Amino acid sequence: MGCPPASARGFRFRTWRQRDILPYPPRRAGPAASPSRRYHRPTTLGLPRHARAGKLRSVQPDSPVDVSIVLPVFNEAGHLVTELGRIKAAMDASPYTYEVVVVDDGSTDGGVEELPDLKQVRLVTFPHNRGSGAARRAGTTLARGEVVVWTDADMTYPNDRIPELVDLLAGWDMVVGARRVERGTRRLVRVPAKWLIRILASFLARTRIPDLNSGFRAFRKVVAGQYLHLLPAGFSCVTTLTMSFLSNGYSVRYTPIDYAPRAGRSKFHWWKDTVFYIRQVVRMVLLWNPLRFFAPIGVVLGASGAGKLVYDLVTKDLRVATNTVVLLLAAALVLLVALVADLLVQLNRSRDAVLPAHTTPDDPAG
Repeated sequence: MGCPPASARGFRFRTWRQRDILPYPPRRAGPAASPSRRYHRPTTLGLPRHARAGKLRSVQPDSPVDVSIVLPVFNEAGHLVTELGRIKAAMDASPYTYEVVVVDDGSTDGGVEELPDLKQVRLVTFPHNRGSGAARRAGTTLARGEVVVWTDADMTYPNDRIPELVDLLAGWDMVVGARRVERGTRRLVRVPAKWLIRILASFLARTRIPDLNSGFRAFRKVVAGQYLHLLPAGFSCVTTLTMSFLSNGYSVRYTPIDYAPRAGRSKFHWWKDTVFYIRQVVRMVLLWNPLRFFAPIGVVLGASGAGKLVYDLVTKDLRVATNTVVLLLAAALVLLVALVADLLVQLNRSRDAVLPAHTTPDDPAG
C-alpha cells in the first residue's frame, strides 16, 4: 500500500491532515514511537483535518487482511460491545482474515472505552463529531483489506451476514444489502421521500436501485478509492458511493436483508438529510453523466418551442411570438451546455480507472 517500513526512521503519525498524513519524528527526549501507533500512509484521499489516531490494537499492524469492516460510532454506549461481538463471532467462523476499524466520531458517552482489547480491532478517534460520511471515509482510507464492508453499530443491520456479503462480492464490484422494510422515526415522511429519491436516482442512473441509502455493503477498495474524495460528511455518503459506482459502469448487486429497529437515538434529520440526498443524486449525475440530466430538459424545451412555433405560424400569419423564440433559444443553450459538460467529463475521466470486476484486460469493452 505504499507505506514506509515500521522501523524507518522511527517516524510516528501524530495528527491527520486533509488529503495526507504527515509523519513526525520522535522527540529528542523520551522513547521512540511504539509500533502499535504506526499507521499506513493512505493511497487514497484523506481524513478529516482534525482527526487523530486512537489505539491501533493489532498484533501485526502492517499485515494485510482479507476484509476490513468500517464501523462508525457516535454515542453507541450500551450496545457497541454487543454489536462488535456479533461481528467477531460471524467473522471468526468464516474463512476470511479481518479487521474492524472502529471510528469514534466524537462520542461523548464513553462507549468506546468499553471496547475489549482484541487484536482485530483498530480504533480511530475524532475530537468532535464530523458526520457518518467523514467517519466512513477515514475508516476506508485506513483499511488494509482488499474488501471493505460498511455497516452501523446501532443493531439495525444483520452483521452476522457480513461473511455472506463478502461471498456474494465474487464477480461484482459492490454488494448492497437492500432493506425489506423501512424503520425509524417519521415514517410517513421518510418512506415517500426516499421512494421519490430512489425513482429519481434510478432514472438518472438508468438502472433499478432497490435501496439507495443502505449503509450495509461490501465493495472492492481499489474501486471505491477513486471516489472517496467525493464523499460528503453526512449520511448521503452511501448515496454518493452508489451513484459513483453505477455512473462509471461498475457492477452493483443487491441482496435482501432484514432491518431491525435501532438501539439508541437516531442521528438522521429527515428534512436536512433528505435535501442532501437529492442534492447528492443530482450532483453525482452532473459529475459523471451530465447529458442524462440536461438532455431531457433540453428536449422538453425544444418540443415546447417547436409546438409553439407551429401554432404561431398557423394562427398568426407567419409571425413568431417572442416567447417562442425564448423557448427555442433556451433549448439550444441547454443542449449546448449538456454537450460541453459531457465533453469535459470525458476529458477529465481517468484513463487509469480500475477495471470492473466483470471485465478482463483482454475484453474489447474494457
